Amino acid sequence: MEGNQMFAVMKTGGKQYRVQAGDVLRVEKLAAAAGEKVQFNEILMVGATVGTPLVEGAAVQADVIDQIKGDKVIHFVRRRRKHSSKRTKGHRQQLTLLKVTDILEKGGDKSGVKAAVGAGSVAAVAEAAKPAKKASPKKDEAPNAEAPKAEPEKAAPKAVAGADDLKQLTGVGPALEKKLHEAGVTSFAQIAAWTPEEIAEMDEKLSFKGRIERDGWVEQATTLAAEKE
Repeated sequence: MEGNQMFAVMKTGGKQYRVQAGDVLRVEKLAAAAGEKVQFNEILMVGATVGTPLVEGAAVQADVIDQIKGDKVIHFVRRRRKHSSKRTKGHRQQLTLLKVTDILEKGGDKSGVKAAVGAGSVAAVAEAAKPAKKASPKKDEAPNAEAPKAEPEKAAPKAVAGADDLKQLTGVGPALEKKLHEAGVTSFAQIAAWTPEEIAEMDEKLSFKGRIERDGWVEQATTLAAEKE
């Protein structure tokens, strides 16, 4: 067969298509952009030649017109329970619209045209997963320039000489202990001797929000001070 009478049966996306040059068809989504030329290499039949299972060297070439969505497919989901319910789910398949340009009886394996690959295929995923090429260093940058040194970590606040370990009080960590030191409170004896007025003043000054009485600091400090003696 010659000219526009030549036809082929190709396979893509698990389906078979009988095509001729000039045909416009929709196939399962391909990993290709609009305007690209792709080539189908799984040819089951071309002209009078039947493949075993494929026709060696045969190919179908096509131009990608657009990436589209198919018609909406509706299906129902029914649950068999005491209080039965059902719901409707819709789905629109991703498709590629293309136009067949050439049917090759042989030489397809040497054409150099990009192979048509499904968007969800292993080959397409592998291509997308390839690491990006590293940019070459600029001319004015030294190839072995030292990386900027990291700033040293800030040292923990030094303990006040002779101070009690106020972190033994409930709810007191390094940050609260530092606040107490800055307010001149360094010993359990000082806290044990606080009057209600001093407790209220310290609570407001350091924004403790009632923590002193709630956690019983005065009672704890009295016990801890007595243990030191």
